[in-house]
Amino acid sequence: MRFWITILSVLALDQITKWWVVSSYQVGESHPLLGQWLYLTYVQNRGAAFGILPGQSWFFLIAAVLVILGLIIYNHRYTVEKLVQIWTGLIVAGAAGNFIDRLRLQYVIDFLDLRWWPVFNFADAAVVVGGFLLVIHMLFFMKEG
Repeated sequence: MRFWITILSVLALDQITKWWVVSSYQVGESHPLLGQWLYLTYVQNRGAAFGILPGQSWFFLIAAVLVILGLIIYNHRYTVEKLVQIWTGLIVAGAAGNFIDRLRLQYVIDFLDLRWWPVFNFADAAVVVGGFLLVIHMLFFMKEG
């Protein structure tokens, strides 16, 4: 159940914030949110993470479907630890959030701008945080055998 709650919560946050940015900002418009630490900057990302491989939407759509289906099947088929349900839910929600953008718009809406890192969104953050925590969990907390 944690898996599905995580997916729905993060996906809702991602889609609502993207809707808000699109309805409130022009492409390229930027305003400070937390002083010099965080800006809201509306960017249309036509590539992968950080804008690499622009114009390859079909590849990212297929990759997202494989990740989403793989993690859904894994969570359905096996008894998954509570934390792993959350980590995999973050990854699925992030992949789904950007999948929705690519399918609907042919680009991903990004808006979180640290100024020293490429502009990203909550879906990107969910994939990175979920993936990082899953790797840490696998390396240090999973029991063998």
